[in-house]
Amino acid sequence: MLRYPVDAVWQEIAYLAYHLHWPMDDLLDLEHLDRVRMVRAVAAMNEQAWEAVRDSV
Repeated sequence: MLRYPVDAVWQEIAYLAYHLHWPMDDLLDLEHLDRVRMVRAVAAMNEQAWEAVRDSV
């Protein structure tokens, strides 16, 4: 069985906690694929927000 690197889990948890302000227990309860999907979704929202800021200047 392959294990996901612990450092990668912590990076994902920190990223989601920073942006979503969710409790750590909720973030740790996410399945790996759900956590990855959430990271990608938040990253996409951040990119859209920054594009809107860049376009408004």
